[in-house]
Amino acid sequence: MGHSQRLQKIQAILKRRKIDAFLVSEPRNRFLLSGYLGQDHGIEESAGHLLIPKKGSPQLLTDFRFKIQAQQECRGCEVQLYSKGLIPLLKQLLPRSGAASLAFESHYTLHSTAIAYEKLASELNLSLVPLTGVVEKQRLTKSDEEIDSLKASVRLNEKVFQAVLPTIQPGETELAIALRIETTMREMGAQQPSFDTIVATGKNSALPHAVPSDTVIEANRPLMIDMGLVLDGYCSDMTRTFVPGEADDDYLKIHRLVRKAQLAAMEAIRPGISAASVDKVARRIISDAGYGEYFGHALGHGVGLAVHEGPSLSSRNRKYLREGMVVTVEPGIYLPDWGGVRLENMVLVTRDGSLNLNHDTSFLDL
Repeated sequence: MGHSQRLQKIQAILKRRKIDAFLVSEPRNRFLLSGYLGQDHGIEESAGHLLIPKKGSPQLLTDFRFKIQAQQECRGCEVQLYSKGLIPLLKQLLPRSGAASLAFESHYTLHSTAIAYEKLASELNLSLVPLTGVVEKQRLTKSDEEIDSLKASVRLNEKVFQAVLPTIQPGETELAIALRIETTMREMGAQQPSFDTIVATGKNSALPHAVPSDTVIEANRPLMIDMGLVLDGYCSDMTRTFVPGEADDDYLKIHRLVRKAQLAAMEAIRPGISAASVDKVARRIISDAGYGEYFGHALGHGVGLAVHEGPSLSSRNRKYLREGMVVTVEPGIYLPDWGGVRLENMVLVTRDGSLNLNHDTSFLDL
């Protein structure tokens, strides 16, 4: 499904809800519907907004800094520049189009911006309609083209890991390894990391979202690396836990249990199964072994234009998986004063089952 088809779906929703125009501000949603990759410098400083009428071509509203990029990347939309800000340009465009109602992404709008929209709506006698998750629902399932992009992102992420792995030595710091991973990502063609790389040694690996520090890598202790990158707009996410040196029986026991839970959950994934049921498969294995209290996060999450998006593989998510969804499967056990083990792969929900997008099995099957 390309940009035009996605756009047609959005316009069909606008027509059903009798909304004349929709202002898309969330950068990944903007890319999905236009092809424009401009990056915001935070929610308070946008690289552009996509104004979608219920009928006809959208307009990409941006400023001089992004003019050339927008003109090169935008597909099927007109680029309009503003020099005095978004609101003055909307004051010109909306009356010209005859719009009587304007929707905006309320989940990606500052309160101060919403007040400005309300003032604009009052001046133009517009109905202002807050919308949440309209585009995100389209992002739940991936097109063939998107799946190819995700596969390429996963492959590059694995190549980066394989390149850095032989260089890791006890005695250097977590920070040094994290920096080397992120530098190698860019050297090998990634746009950027999809999140801040996690490198955690020893007891630090018991922290699911540990922040790399100047802690020195310990020999014969768990080392957790959680890494991902962005390639052509699409994210990857992978965790590998291993032992630099020699793994003892305690580590092997935990690692093998986590791997057993991961394999069982990946095997369970198929269209029509609930996200909660997949989470339960892995959680039961870990709980039955006596470690349930040490696996406190959801089993996984969707990955696409964002590294964390729907669907969540959580005990609270009763919705069913559908063909084309891409999720992580990342069970973990985190023992205070010892360390933790998390293993994470990305999995595609296929027509009759699932496909593991990761091919690198280094340090998985011990």
